[in-house]
Amino acid sequence: MRPISTLAGLLLLPAMALVPGVAEPGTPEAPAFEEARAAVSWRREELKEVERLVRQLRFDLVNNRAAGDAEPRLEALAERARGDHLLPAFIAGSHGHGSEARPRIWEEWEAFAEGFDRLEARIAALREAAAEEDYARAARELSDLGRACKSCHRRYRY
Repeated sequence: MRPISTLAGLLLLPAMALVPGVAEPGTPEAPAFEEARAAVSWRREELKEVERLVRQLRFDLVNNRAAGDAEPRLEALAERARGDHLLPAFIAGSHGHGSEARPRIWEEWEAFAEGFDRLEARIAALREAAAEEDYARAARELSDLGRACKSCHRRYRY
């Protein structure tokens, strides 16, 4: 029999951590997926985190002009938005129920994957601007980063 504290601890774990094949939130490792539903759930949470990091970086770099405060988020963004981190979650057939992905992703796989290369380049440019404490350039880079995201979403997301 399990102690009550262990059972209570399990009940308090985030729901995503209890789904087989889904990484616990806050961990940047991409799991191997056994089913499309797990891949959809995981990538949705990862992409929400990428969006949250970008919003926080806008606050850090544009509003507060605090490159030092932004560095951990810049590092987390660079890690989470990597193509080799996210692309494994776009398994064939994961465009159905609960997914915002269009089937076009798998029809145009190379172009879709190249979008992550562009995203990584935008993040590298943003990190460079922050490291140089060039806040005007960081603001432009954040805008360019947003445009890179939107262009991919227009083509590959419902």
